[in-house]
Amino acid sequence: MRLLLISNSASPGETYLEKPADDIAKFLGSAKESVVFIPFAGVTFTFDAYVDKVNKALAPVGVKVRGIHTFSDPERAIKEAGAIMVGGGNTFQLTKMMQEQKLIEAIRERVLDGVPYVGWSAGSNVACPTIRTTNDMPIVEPKSFDVLNLIPFQINPHYLDSHPADHGGETREVRILEFVEANPDVYVTGLREGCRFLIEDGKIELIGDKSLRVFKKGEEIQEYQPGTDLQFLMK
Repeated sequence: MRLLLISNSASPGETYLEKPADDIAKFLGSAKESVVFIPFAGVTFTFDAYVDKVNKALAPVGVKVRGIHTFSDPERAIKEAGAIMVGGGNTFQLTKMMQEQKLIEAIRERVLDGVPYVGWSAGSNVACPTIRTTNDMPIVEPKSFDVLNLIPFQINPHYLDSHPADHGGETREVRILEFVEANPDVYVTGLREGCRFLIEDGKIELIGDKSLRVFKKGEEIQEYQPGTDLQFLMK
C-alpha cells in the first residue's frame, strides 16, 4: 500500500500545490499520466475547473490527471487507474458523492492492491477510518462517516496551534481532545500545513518543515519532528 497524504494544497505565499509537487511526481513514478482525480470536494467551482487547476499546477512535474466525473463508469475507471488522487475541499460532500457512486470499496481495494493514492486536506481525511476529525462544515449529509480506512489513525489537516485574542470559541486542540475523550483507542494526528505523510509497505514517514502533534486519551500530547519514528501510528 502506497499513500501520500498532504495537509494542504498551498500555504500563504505559495502557488497551488507548489510545495508537494515534486514529491507527488516522484511518488507516482510511471503512473504520472494515468491518474484518476476525484474533484468531488470542490463546492464553489466546477469539477472541470478543479481538474484544470490541478493539471496546470502539476504540468511542470509531468503529472496529468483526468476527472472521474468524465467517465461513464466511475467504478471501472478506478479499477483501471494507474493512480488515484483526491483533492481538498468539503469532506462531507466528497464522502457523500463517493458513497453514492460506490467508490469507497472500489478505491480501497485498488489501494490495498498497491495502486498509489495521493490526497490533500479532504482527500487525506477520507483515507482515515472516519471523517470525524475534519475541520469542515457538514453542508450535506453522507450515509455514514466511515470512509476508506486505509490507515488506523485519524488526521486533522491544517492543524493550528494559534488562538486569536478576539476569539472566544474552542481551539483546534480542545476539539481534538473532545474526540479522543469519546474515542479512547484512536490516535489523532495534527498535521500542520506544509507537511505530509508518506506511507509505503506499512512504513510511515513525516515530510515537511514542521512537527506533528499526536493526541490520545490518557497520554500527554506529543510533538514529533520529521524523521522520527512514527511506526506506532500504524499498529
